[in-house]
Amino acid sequence: MREIELPGPSVQAKALARYLRTCARPVADRLRLRGGQLRVVREAFDTVGLTPLPRGTRVRAVSEPHGYGDVTGLWLTARAADERAGAVLYLHGGGFVFGSLRTHRHIAAALSQTSGLPVLLLDYRRAPEHPYPAAADDALAAFHWLLDQGYPADRIVIAGDSAGGHLVAGLLAALTRERTAMPGAALLFSPFLDLTCAGLDERDAVCRDPYIPPDRAREVAALYAGDLGVDHPTLDVFRGSKRRWPATLVQVGDTECLLADSRRLAAAMASAGAHCELQVWPGQVHVFPAFYPIVPEGRLALRYAGDFLREALVRPLAA
Repeated sequence: MREIELPGPSVQAKALARYLRTCARPVADRLRLRGGQLRVVREAFDTVGLTPLPRGTRVRAVSEPHGYGDVTGLWLTARAADERAGAVLYLHGGGFVFGSLRTHRHIAAALSQTSGLPVLLLDYRRAPEHPYPAAADDALAAFHWLLDQGYPADRIVIAGDSAGGHLVAGLLAALTRERTAMPGAALLFSPFLDLTCAGLDERDAVCRDPYIPPDRAREVAALYAGDLGVDHPTLDVFRGSKRRWPATLVQVGDTECLLADSRRLAAAMASAGAHCELQVWPGQVHVFPAFYPIVPEGRLALRYAGDFLREALVRPLAA
């Protein structure tokens, strides 16, 4: 494991954290993600989709039946991206219950721009209407769909943020159990991995997360787990060998109550002899690369991620 500490936050990053801490976190503390409140949250979150895409981005809708399940999403290709070089499967965040193609198409398009690869932004089924394993099954179907498009497994990148990080780790665990070919690299932005949410209250008491309350993390985890419960072994992405997992980059902010999840995954991969690079960005908030239009560290992180992915697909990275 290689953990990289980075320079302190910019003025813009400090302003964003302050705004979220004073405006977003108090609202999130009071929310209950059921019924009408969940509809309001989904609609409000979708306003992020107003963010313009990088100039020249091509967008194509994907909706195809597949042997593993229907695959629906957006195929985003930056102006200079090479569709023959590989592809990225992006699994968006939103606590398994919100987030959409609209909220995450800007970060998927930016990742296409920095990596030089097309990105399939998957429209997976969300809880509570579709609890586990619906989203996990959709992710597996999308990976096999990319294989059927002619992409070798080692030319595919699996990426995701927050709850999408759990879907990434779950997909890698499923491919390990199937003893099938693994993707060439993985990328995680602020992954939400431990659905039991152990230690979140203690962490939040020491360093208050600007906008992710532990209560909301527990709520969305329970909605996703459904009748299985959050402590069911199939939802524990830390279980099982990580020896065959691909080179992985994890980018996380040090203000996050979920920081321990990233460190725990990096340690597990290091123990298995797999390559994991953990970047802890000082002063940054949850999934800060998504704020790249206003936060310079978001742009830096995305550029670094693009470089990492290109290198990982060209040659295996040593642990």
